[in-house]
Amino acid sequence: MQVPKPKRRPPRGEVTGYLEGQLLVAMPRMTDKRFARSVIYMCAHSEEGAMGLIINQRADHITAPDLLARLGIETRSQDDEITGDVLSLSIQVGGPVETGRGFVLHSGDYFAEDSTLAIESGICLTATIDILKAIAAGQGPDKALLALGYAGWSPGQLESEIQANGWLSCPADPDLVFGTDLERKYARAMAKIGINLSHLVNDAGHA
Repeated sequence: MQVPKPKRRPPRGEVTGYLEGQLLVAMPRMTDKRFARSVIYMCAHSEEGAMGLIINQRADHITAPDLLARLGIETRSQDDEITGDVLSLSIQVGGPVETGRGFVLHSGDYFAEDSTLAIESGICLTATIDILKAIAAGQGPDKALLALGYAGWSPGQLESEIQANGWLSCPADPDLVFGTDLERKYARAMAKIGINLSHLVNDAGHA
């Protein structure tokens, strides 16, 4: 998987710098329905562009056992029971780009040399089938979510969208990233920024 490589780490809370390892939060005025009320974990951001995974849009059309079965991965234990790790794996819509590809965002207790990208604060990204096999065998990471597709921006595109008041950012934390209550992630991310949604003014410069 080719993703832009960051040149520096951003100071916490900085919106105009590189946002790798932070959360990108859509403003309520976001007009692109694909990203409405979305929370995106930023996997890479540099002058070469940006790439992230939406972490609060459930993929309702498929379950983890079904997906792994399609990939030919055995999901049952020796006792002919589907492993708990498979049943608990969250499948989400990661973004509109390459929706047929899977990306696993996970805790740092799983790491595959040459295929796992360590991002920040113990959060990693793996996009090879090996991690799915490990999860199916009950040997995967403690926390994981599988995203189908990703969100991508060309050089300068994300910066322009931020300047146009399309996005805010805030530090990420594993509890929010891997939380199972997807419906609350947007409000939780806004609260981390210090914004009460009911009081938010949508005009640029007044949020």
